[in-house]
Amino acid sequence: MNANLYALFSEHFPSDLSQCCIETHDRRYYTWLDVERASAKLANLLCSLDLSPGARIAVQVEKSPEALILYLATLRAGYIFLPLNTAYQHAEITYFIQDAAPEVVVCSPQNFGWVSQIAFQSGSQHVFTLDAPALGNNRGSLLDRATPMSDQFITVQSQADDLAAILYTSGTTGRSKGAMLSHDNLASNAKVLKDAWAWQDGDVLLHALPLFHVHGLFVASHGALLNGSKMIFLPKFDADLVLHYLPQSTVMMGVPTYYVRLLQDDRLNQALCAKVRLFISGSAPLLMETFLDFTQRTGHTILERYGMSETTMLTSNPYTGQRKGGTVGLALPGVQVRVVNSEGVVCSVGEIGDIQVTGPNVFQGYWHMPEKTAEEFTPDGYFRTGDVGKFDSGGYLSIVGRSKDLIISGGYNVYPKEIESVIDEMPEVLESAVIGLPHADFGEAVCAVVVLKNTATLDSATVSARLKSQIANFKVPKQVFFVKELPRNTMGKVQKNILRQQFQN
Repeated sequence: MNANLYALFSEHFPSDLSQCCIETHDRRYYTWLDVERASAKLANLLCSLDLSPGARIAVQVEKSPEALILYLATLRAGYIFLPLNTAYQHAEITYFIQDAAPEVVVCSPQNFGWVSQIAFQSGSQHVFTLDAPALGNNRGSLLDRATPMSDQFITVQSQADDLAAILYTSGTTGRSKGAMLSHDNLASNAKVLKDAWAWQDGDVLLHALPLFHVHGLFVASHGALLNGSKMIFLPKFDADLVLHYLPQSTVMMGVPTYYVRLLQDDRLNQALCAKVRLFISGSAPLLMETFLDFTQRTGHTILERYGMSETTMLTSNPYTGQRKGGTVGLALPGVQVRVVNSEGVVCSVGEIGDIQVTGPNVFQGYWHMPEKTAEEFTPDGYFRTGDVGKFDSGGYLSIVGRSKDLIISGGYNVYPKEIESVIDEMPEVLESAVIGLPHADFGEAVCAVVVLKNTATLDSATVSARLKSQIANFKVPKQVFFVKELPRNTMGKVQKNILRQQFQN
């Protein structure tokens, strides 16, 4: 049996390959046969380059069907896909290319000059360009080179533990690490999610996520490919386009910001969402207010789940059953999740501790970092996620924050999420972030950064007074700062390291 992930997908393509696989916002249609043949051409091109076994193919291009097909071609040819965030600049790209040593680099035509210079200086053998069709007429050298290639290709035989992709962690603090994911890591998770989210015949996925991250590349795309479902492919989130395509869609996945923006549009209502079967949110915490407002406006309860670059998906609120706001649900089948205290003892219900996981979806380790890899696993094989959380009596997991965001103030452990939840419930507040800043007496002082709703007014004294009536005094922020918006990375995660730098000066 071939463990190659593409082989799994192709088994589930519709019997009629003339059906639409991908429809774009500008009315381009790609059938399943188009995807099969185009990925064959690109796989043949890659194999013609005489690459080393296990060669990395680094890709930093705008989202397009061709970019997804390049990913599938890389799988088919037995090489390792290395997606790079399109926001990365010179220093970041230099680090990733030097660290991963890809033999092939694919970039946008407008970046060819500086990216190729970095690539060739770092030992890459080939640099190609790929343009998103909507951005111009220049398709790029990759498709030009692939055009004369055969549209037939026998998918390479892969073993379950062979690497399929390397995803670099976002690197908001410290050195970014390359998480090595095997064909089986990805296949096992895709199959579990197919059942957990009840993918069914006729499903249409509204795909507005980027392709350089677990959420868009693996969770969303894999779900549709494994189910043989059509994707409506948007180049990025655009509220007008999403609202236009919602009546044609049955599944939508997004980060919390997407749902916040949709709620700001009066056109969002139950009638518009009548055909949608499932809304899924992840990559960052969903505010309870957003969760409740979306249900009230659309009649749909957003399903929140939890995963990481190193593990893909770990937990999910149930498709059938109670979806609890403020939680990321239950451990997925085959995945073991535990919460332990500082001594490594499993926590009791409601007790906050470190989240550790194991399962077939957990990655193979960090690229060229054997010591770091060993550090991140327990003696009995659990991966230390770096997240802090707690279970309720029903087995639902809540994420309290990252262990690196833990604030130790006057000897007490303070978990930012607990305080943020209370602040976010204040009617004037849109959202908040709690951080620790250096303090002569306490070591760290708890501080809050608050974003108010458009017309609201609130002062720090009022925030403090309200908090004192609800939480222990040592958790009440010593300072409250007001800002227009919180800094976020491309997946919607609040960048607390930036806030710490901003306010400790």
